[in-house]
Amino acid sequence: MVEINIVVSQVRVIFSGRVQGVWFRAFTREKAIEAGITGWVKNLPDGSVEALFEGDEETLKNVIEKCRQGPPSARVESIEVTWAQATGAFDTFEIRY
Repeated sequence: MVEINIVVSQVRVIFSGRVQGVWFRAFTREKAIEAGITGWVKNLPDGSVEALFEGDEETLKNVIEKCRQGPPSARVESIEVTWAQATGAFDTFEIRY
C-alpha cells in the first residue's frame, strides 16, 4: 500500500486594492468552498480584505491565485501572505463581519 501524506497548512492573506464593495468576499468564499478548504474572509477598516485559509499547500496556492484575479469588478494591487501550521479549528469557510 502506498502511503500519502498531505500536509495541511494555514495561510493568512491580506488583499489590497479595489477589493471592498465589489463582491470580493463572496468570490473568495465561493473559490474556497469549491476547493474544499476552510477558514474565513472579512473586510478590514483600511479598505483591504483579510482571509485565513486552511488546507493542503498546493490547493491554498491555487485559491490565492484565483483570488488575486478576483471577480470582474475587483482589482487586487497587492497581497501579503503569511504561512503557519494549520489549527484545524474550522469546519467550513465563512464570511465574517
